[in-house]
Amino acid sequence: MKYRIEKDTMGEVKVPSEALWGAQTQRALENFTISGIKFSFPFGRSFIEALGVIKYSAAAANQKLQLLDARKAKAIKMASKDILQGKHDDQFPLDVFQTGSGTSTNMNANEVIANLASKKARIKINPNDHVNMSQSSNDVIPTAICISALLDTHRLLLPALTKLIKVIDQKALTIKGQVKTGRTHLMDAMPIDFSQELSGWSAQLVTVQKSIISSSREIAQLPQGGTAIGTGINAHKNFGKVFAAEVKKIAKLDVKTSSNYFKSLSAQDSAAQLSASVKNLSLVLTKISNDLRWMNSGPLTGLGEIELEALQPGSSIMPGKVNPVIPEAVSMACADVIGNDLTISIASQSGNFQLNVMLPVIAYNLLKSINLMSNSMPLLANKAIKTFKVNKKNIAESLSMNPILVTALNREIGYEKAAHVAKKAYKEKRSIVDVAHEETGLPIKKLQMLLNPAKLTKGGL
Repeated sequence: MKYRIEKDTMGEVKVPSEALWGAQTQRALENFTISGIKFSFPFGRSFIEALGVIKYSAAAANQKLQLLDARKAKAIKMASKDILQGKHDDQFPLDVFQTGSGTSTNMNANEVIANLASKKARIKINPNDHVNMSQSSNDVIPTAICISALLDTHRLLLPALTKLIKVIDQKALTIKGQVKTGRTHLMDAMPIDFSQELSGWSAQLVTVQKSIISSSREIAQLPQGGTAIGTGINAHKNFGKVFAAEVKKIAKLDVKTSSNYFKSLSAQDSAAQLSASVKNLSLVLTKISNDLRWMNSGPLTGLGEIELEALQPGSSIMPGKVNPVIPEAVSMACADVIGNDLTISIASQSGNFQLNVMLPVIAYNLLKSINLMSNSMPLLANKAIKTFKVNKKNIAESLSMNPILVTALNREIGYEKAAHVAKKAYKEKRSIVDVAHEETGLPIKKLQMLLNPAKLTKGGL
């Protein structure tokens, strides 16, 4: 490999000739060899995009505030656009597990953009003095967390969630009137309409949707402008506001400058809050996935209430076996998100005095969670919920033998007599109507009316 010599304040460094980065990135590349996980892959593309947005908006703001001449600003903006459009993702090679402020990744962006901008403008653009003007890694990386999380939330997560809710609601309409045995403690309970069961899923998702939207508003307050410790040293007093206006224009995000830079640099509360909302979404998806798995169980010895779409062979040794692969895959993704949230919670505690020193791992896990849930929901919607078939024969047979229907007779014959009828019906595997008629003398027609499963789904007396 051919090398060139780059210099920084610590001396000379050998950098691969074709690399756009400089000395500080090279030092970090050699120092941090923990995981091989890069921001540019697999979940950090939006983080690199956010860095491009930041450097573009900072150059535009510095030009408007008359701190950076137009020629240099134009070159930096052109280079930054290349970064945010993904043209040089391979020039961001650093490990996520690096210095806690993310300084190495900020300098990676500064060096690559300076190199590109210098070539475009044919003048010397300095990574620190020009590309990083009015900024510090301490406000750039927290701002990149905010912008990247917003980009993925609005482009991926919320649309996928809205679609899943829509698919569930549409499915509920198609199976409305299909009455089945409800279950509590995994044991037979009173009847429920399939559409009522799905309405519970939908309502859960709507609730978590509101939480994600609320958390998004909090993380839309950008730390940029606080520079090193929140005082805004080396930045124009209006830099944060002008910067946020530029971000709004180029990234099409409804952002504003933070109301308190000291909070935004030293704490990652808004990231933790958004992570918690995404974690709550994973809990809902786990519940839905497990309900689907249970209802699909069988086909002979399980509940057999629904039949999920057969997508692939389920066993390497048992011919003909088909498994609920989509709910299982989604449940694993959900488990990972729960772990990510714990990591973010622990990392969020690491705000020591004026800076949180676990910023890169917060960024990585938050974006990973958002992407995992964004990718899981279309699969659950399109390959499980939209396509499952109701096994009408099975649910009708189970419902007719359900002794818990006797609950509707409590007001007619009392709890103790009803319990006796239920136990006898269960023991003798007979219809609850027949046993109730035999034990109480109530007319068959009245019992059929009182114990009509569809009527019992309506509640009330």
